Amino acid sequence: MTEHSLGIVGWREWGTFPDIGNERVKIKVDTGAKTSCLHAFKIKPFQKNNQKWVRVWLHPDQDSDREIICEFTVFDRRDVSDSGGHVTKRYVIKTPIIIGEQLFDIELTLTNRDHMKFRMLLGRRALQGRFLVNSAESFLAGE
Repeated sequence: MTEHSLGIVGWREWGTFPDIGNERVKIKVDTGAKTSCLHAFKIKPFQKNNQKWVRVWLHPDQDSDREIICEFTVFDRRDVSDSGGHVTKRYVIKTPIIIGEQLFDIELTLTNRDHMKFRMLLGRRALQGRFLVNSAESFLAGE
């Protein structure tokens, strides 16, 4: 894909998750983060059909205690450094997301972001080959 055929996103966008009841989540685009991250305030690992799964409790809306519970197969488990340099081992899931007109699978680490302004960070891996970032704008991919 050439630079001219990439979508343009602002520093914050909306993402819709088809496999999570078409929930919309406000996203902070974070070119400093390699992997994307989704807020999960509770994570319970379990086994299903000899595979590792996680049951995840989410607050998809900013400033709301509305919760949804969903289950995902565990794609990976990785050491992730946060912005303060602290390393934690996080579960990684893979799920489809819609941003603007684009539908694609995204790898998401799961962590508690209760005290953060955004429920999700969109990192470089998800941006690469899909989007350019205009850091002066918001919601360029649409509502």
